[in-house]
Amino acid sequence: MDGQGATADPQLQHFIEIESQKQRFQQLVHQMTEVCWEKCMDKPGPKLDSRTEMCFVNCVERFIDTSQFILNRLEQTQRSRGPLSEMSA
Repeated sequence: MDGQGATADPQLQHFIEIESQKQRFQQLVHQMTEVCWEKCMDKPGPKLDSRTEMCFVNCVERFIDTSQFILNRLEQTQRSRGPLSEMSA
């Protein structure tokens, strides 16, 4: 009991990080689906017309571009501040 519980198993930490990434990805897909559905789908039917299909394509592409831009910006900000996680450990 000399502090072993304070440091988590690296494999467990890796597993938790992977599962967290999966959860964030699923949330992103759900959010994208909701936003694009509300924006593009006027009235559900048996088939998508070309206008609705193009709206979905454009919406998804914009959503991905925006998400990637935000992620890159956050990574740049984090790099410029330095590794804070090592200081808090």
